[in-house]
Amino acid sequence: MPEAKDYQQINGIALAYLGDAVYEVYIRQHLLKMGMTKPTKLQRRATHFVSAKAQAALVKLMEQDQLLTDEEWSYFKRGRNANSHTHAKHTSVLTYRISTGFEALFGYLKLADKTERIDELAQWCIDQVEAGRLEHEE
Repeated sequence: MPEAKDYQQINGIALAYLGDAVYEVYIRQHLLKMGMTKPTKLQRRATHFVSAKAQAALVKLMEQDQLLTDEEWSYFKRGRNANSHTHAKHTSVLTYRISTGFEALFGYLKLADKTERIDELAQWCIDQVEAGRLEHEE
């Protein structure tokens, strides 16, 4: 792991790379706790939480619910505004960029060792999806 403050120097794409994995673990644990065991069902259900469209919708709700601190928003924006050399599959460029920001937020929280905040945000995201609060935009 990088030194304590090194995460401040890491670009948004690298933060998103880590954040994607961090968030994915929470979702997988959630699905297994729900008693799901078949790989195809797990994968299909996971997309409700981890797809670019779902993550972008969660960001919209985070903004609506005023859930994030200014510092958290700045790391989200670092990911959203980063120049990615990959392109969106099955979604718009804007949605893809917002989901990259979502993942960068989780990456920052992991590197900043803010485990309780990760737990809180991941659970909040799970609760929003399970409550059917996501508006999927095409």
